[in-house]
Amino acid sequence: MPLSDDQPRTRTRLPVGEQSSPPSNHRQTRPLRALLAVLAVVTLLVVAIAVANRVAPGTGSGSDGSSTDRAGSGTGAGPAPSGDQPAGTTVNGIPTGYPHTEPGAQSAATNYAVAIGSADMFRTDSRHGIVATITDPGALAGLQSRLDQGFGGDTATRYGLDAQGRAPKGLTFVSRTVPVGTKSTGYSEGDAKIEVWCTGLTGLAGERSVQPVTTNWFTLTLSLHWTGSDWKLTDYTSRQGPAPVPADQQAATADEITGAVQQFGGFRFAR
Repeated sequence: MPLSDDQPRTRTRLPVGEQSSPPSNHRQTRPLRALLAVLAVVTLLVVAIAVANRVAPGTGSGSDGSSTDRAGSGTGAGPAPSGDQPAGTTVNGIPTGYPHTEPGAQSAATNYAVAIGSADMFRTDSRHGIVATITDPGALAGLQSRLDQGFGGDTATRYGLDAQGRAPKGLTFVSRTVPVGTKSTGYSEGDAKIEVWCTGLTGLAGERSVQPVTTNWFTLTLSLHWTGSDWKLTDYTSRQGPAPVPADQQAATADEITGAVQQFGGFRFAR
């Protein structure tokens, strides 16, 4: 029966799970949509800035909008590595015939560093052939004498080699220089001074070796002279480092090093 206006009413409270949900407010979704829109705009701006700032190292934009190669501009940055062969001929297995340019001088210095750091320098006949190939005729006598003292006699003995630079039977002598980078510290039409940052492998590979193959980091400074047809060495010095922090890496066994040396040939063209 319907209640009159003056009759008391009873109010029943349902459990929470049975209460009807209030109608959803569609306006609550608007802040979320606004936030997503802002994030999308910020992301697009970041991507656009990154693309705009992608400029290749050693290049810039000229006044006409064209890119300008700064390699060999005297800044010391050095020429960018490329697939072009820097020299057209070889003598005694050493690349010769470099361009009369600063990049050409850096290429010559890099390959001469490889030659000076090779195992052939420990044998008298091959050492004389290397030095004659890479050295300016006017500096040949003095440089030859220095290198004979530096690679023969006591030095060869210290590495376990005989007087002819030969390793003991069953062992393989390893001496390789691996250039990491170059820097021009002086250049003119007739002379150049190039620093070559290198790492090297030196020692005797084999089970009975008492001189295991080790790595070393050093920097060679090579003075070059333009002879009229090529860059040739007139002097060089060496200093230790800079050496990076050694990696936490397990050293290879004697057999693994011997196999690697025999299977992997060295480079004739360093750059």
